[in-house]
Amino acid sequence: MTDFGGAIKPLDESPDYKLAILGVPFDEKSSYLRGAAGGPRAIRTVSTSKCYCGWTELGVNLETDTVMVDLGDVDTSGDPDKTFGLIEKAVDAILAKGAVPIVLGGDHSITYPVIKAFARKFKPLDILHLDAHPDLYDDLYGDRLSHACPFARILEDGLAANLVQVGVRAVTDAHRRLALKRGVRMIEMKDITEPLFLKFTNPTYVSFDLDVLDPAFAPGVSHHEPGGLTTRQAVQVIQALKGQVVGLDVVELNAARDLQGLTAAAAFKIIKETAGRIVRP
Repeated sequence: MTDFGGAIKPLDESPDYKLAILGVPFDEKSSYLRGAAGGPRAIRTVSTSKCYCGWTELGVNLETDTVMVDLGDVDTSGDPDKTFGLIEKAVDAILAKGAVPIVLGGDHSITYPVIKAFARKFKPLDILHLDAHPDLYDDLYGDRLSHACPFARILEDGLAANLVQVGVRAVTDAHRRLALKRGVRMIEMKDITEPLFLKFTNPTYVSFDLDVLDPAFAPGVSHHEPGGLTTRQAVQVIQALKGQVVGLDVVELNAARDLQGLTAAAAFKIIKETAGRIVRP
């Protein structure tokens, strides 16, 4: 059973769903290790109701308080341009129904086409980005669509009114210059000494790269960056967030490095608590 703690309803019985799981098994833009394409499968597998229930910590029961469906995976068998177009189309369709997409990556490059779809519906749009890396390279090894570049493209295209980055700890001078130029609020890991209470005024998209977590809590990522958030700290950020959350992606789960399933379990925890936060702001 891969049912998100029992919350997933049959699609044919739930045409007016409120939350939609969408998998994007894609890692062709990874710069180091491949494996993130296995992320959607790993998260679904760990989510079984044989192990987890649908109740969130804030008292939302995802089985009864909302309608969640799983729309399966985007076809990623074509070239990256085709895949990115299909990602946009799939997210557009969910948003057209008035539902909230929960996207399972995949490497972080997929966030760019996802946000393209969101920016057409939500103007202005804010983004909360949790990551060990700012992903603000203009290009990496000549690739402007690398998983190290999505937020450079998002800012370049004017797709977000505000970008807040939390937990970053692999920051270059070039990243800082671009952040300053574009008005990005960068909350570096070295400066996080107390719980964070973030407030957003516009509809807010959450992009969660699992390497924001310390490798002790999330070893199943391609880029181990020690000194990160604990899973509890990450959950606290989500639970305390003030504003309307309109979408989520969870990316960069490399199942080949997640031998005990700890990272997949952390990913499911983040999804569950964010879904509860969406259902009951």
